[in-house]
Amino acid sequence: MKILQANAGALTDSEVIDFFRSRGATSDPMGCIGAVAKPECKVFDYLTNSPTCNQKKEAISGFINRCEKFKLAKAEILNIINVRPSNEAQIYPLIESIDERFHRDEAEGTSEVGDLVNLVVEVLFPPPKSEDEASGEEEQYESTLFAWFLTETKKV
Repeated sequence: MKILQANAGALTDSEVIDFFRSRGATSDPMGCIGAVAKPECKVFDYLTNSPTCNQKKEAISGFINRCEKFKLAKAEILNIINVRPSNEAQIYPLIESIDERFHRDEAEGTSEVGDLVNLVVEVLFPPPKSEDEASGEEEQYESTLFAWFLTETKKV
C-alpha cells in the first residue's frame, strides 16, 4: 500500500467501512480471506456493529452544515458522527468545556446541548436494532397481544 498524501484528514467510521467494502471486506469471515488482511476484517466487523454502520454521506454532510452554528471543532464533529449520541449524557464527554461554550435557558427549559442532540437524532440515521432488541420488541408485542386475547375471551 502506498501513502498518497500523509495526514490528509480524519475519516468517519462510515467512510472507513466504505473503504473496506471497496477493498472486498465482508462480514463473512470466509469471504474476507484474501481480500483484506485479518486485522482489517476485525476492524470492519467492529465498525459494522457500531452506531454509524448505516450512515450515508448525504446525512453526514447535512449534519456538518447544520451544526456550524454550534462552533464545534472538527474533532468534536467527527466524534459526534462516530458515536451518534442520542441524549445529553452521551454528548457531554465528546465536547470540550461544554458548560462554558453552550448556554442553557432555565426559564424556557431549552439548551443548546439539547438542540445539538435533537439535530443528531434528526439528521443522522439511528443505528440498526440488534437481534436482542428486536427479539425483545417481538416478545413485548406477543405478550401485549396475548393480554389483549385474554381480556377479549373473558368478555365472551
